[in-house]
Amino acid sequence: MPEQKLTHPPTHQFCVVVASNNDSSLKHNLMASDMISSEHVPLHIERNAESAALAYNHGIDSSTAPIIIFAHQDVYFPPGWERRLCDAITTLEKQDPNWALLAPFGMTDDGEHIGPVWSSSLGRIVGRTADVHELAQSFDELVIVMRRASGLRFDTKLPGFHMYGTDIVQTARARGLGAYVCALPLVHNDEFHGLVHQDFSRAYHFMRHKWRNRLPLRTPILWVTRYGMPLYKGRLLMRTSYTKRQAIALDTGKPPQHYSAVCGWE
Repeated sequence: MPEQKLTHPPTHQFCVVVASNNDSSLKHNLMASDMISSEHVPLHIERNAESAALAYNHGIDSSTAPIIIFAHQDVYFPPGWERRLCDAITTLEKQDPNWALLAPFGMTDDGEHIGPVWSSSLGRIVGRTADVHELAQSFDELVIVMRRASGLRFDTKLPGFHMYGTDIVQTARARGLGAYVCALPLVHNDEFHGLVHQDFSRAYHFMRHKWRNRLPLRTPILWVTRYGMPLYKGRLLMRTSYTKRQAIALDTGKPPQHYSAVCGWE
């Protein structure tokens, strides 16, 4: 019998879903990624959605790929990233066949930041490099990888575009499914984050009530606790550190390939 050849590369097992409200940022960053510009990996765009949960659930329903990559519009994937993800999933399936989620940046159960990823708003690589796939209690929302067979959905009651990285991890773990962080280097060409706004506060208080039996929870930004004091302390800290943080933020107008090259990923 002649050898059967694949009609498409294995990376078509993936699709990328993005909730976008800025076509300029989308084209400058995410769509400049080699795996998307070369059409190795399909891209599904949800524009001007009311919440991340609504956008991402619609993205799940609009695709058939076994592995779904939810990404911010200001993320850039360095060349070969999809192959690195393939390797990470192969390793993870041996470690935990019941895995549901994987991310390049998040918090361990010990409260450590795991990466590494480049952040333009912080002007550096953030997160300790994970030598192995480490269990997470929360993800940063910049990129979340989901195994479709897990059956997970985002909670449409969660308002806005914050905290869903923590929420989806806790949902998975409540169902006995694994959520992990591993080394998947990428560029988050994110703008300077000034102050905590009401949309973040609404998401924070939603999480306090929904997961009250699992508190405290460590998100990449701050702790979620029963009485919510870290939110108020965080607001004060952001006000007092505003000028210092603004000074270290770098120009997001530069091509993300520049920062990727600085990190040695290009």
